Amino acid sequence: MGLFDGKRGLVFGVANKNSIAWGISQALHEEGAELGFSYAGEVLKKRVEPLAESIGATYVRECDVTDDVAIDALFADVAANFGPLDFLVHSVAYAPSEDLGGRFVDTTRRGFSIAMDVSCYSLISLAKRARPLMPNGGAIMAMTYYGAEKVTPSYNVMGVAKAALEATVRYLAWDLGQDRIRVNAISAGPIKTLAASGVSGFRKSLNYVGAIAPMGNVTQEDIGDAARFLLSDWASRITGEVLYVDGGYNIMGAPDPDKME
Repeated sequence: MGLFDGKRGLVFGVANKNSIAWGISQALHEEGAELGFSYAGEVLKKRVEPLAESIGATYVRECDVTDDVAIDALFADVAANFGPLDFLVHSVAYAPSEDLGGRFVDTTRRGFSIAMDVSCYSLISLAKRARPLMPNGGAIMAMTYYGAEKVTPSYNVMGVAKAALEATVRYLAWDLGQDRIRVNAISAGPIKTLAASGVSGFRKSLNYVGAIAPMGNVTQEDIGDAARFLLSDWASRITGEVLYVDGGYNIMGAPDPDKME
């Protein structure tokens, strides 16, 4: 018996086999979950469909999370062809590359709007449509990063968007609690993903965090293991929380001088 036997959920944000969302998907599949996937655009379709097929998932649909009409169409299709949901995974974030480099003060109005819409408001949009498909309650989980809480150079507008996302998690947790729907987030340590490749200086940051964190860098599997817990009935009274899965990096106030030589 797996933790998710008989449970069904929708995953947003798989880009390729190195995606955090794919690590989460593999962990949930191992626990017996029936998974459906949503991707953004034809380029990602070619990557997501083979991954879904590898775990026996047949529900794969395109959805632009910045388009309410597209979101409405997706969830109507989910209701008709996939069924009620027990959980939803939101692993979606984006900001224009020019607003991730350089100085934060030079963030453009357009870049700010895009980052907030894709990375934060999309969670509200998806939660709104998922709620009627969770008549027996459920769990929603988003992905965030420590740059929401402390300044991370080159993360820039994405750090602000993630801060808004974490606040959104708390407000959704309060609002959806009456529907027995829990809303939480995992704050993952840096991992080599397609999204991370757009952050200037990511490799140096990865090495830096690995040297400072008490348990070093984390993997897709680490995030997947945390998701097994946070989305399962074992976490039935946990909501509105940000769970740090970063090797302990967030507890550190200064690096170990011996490791920085």
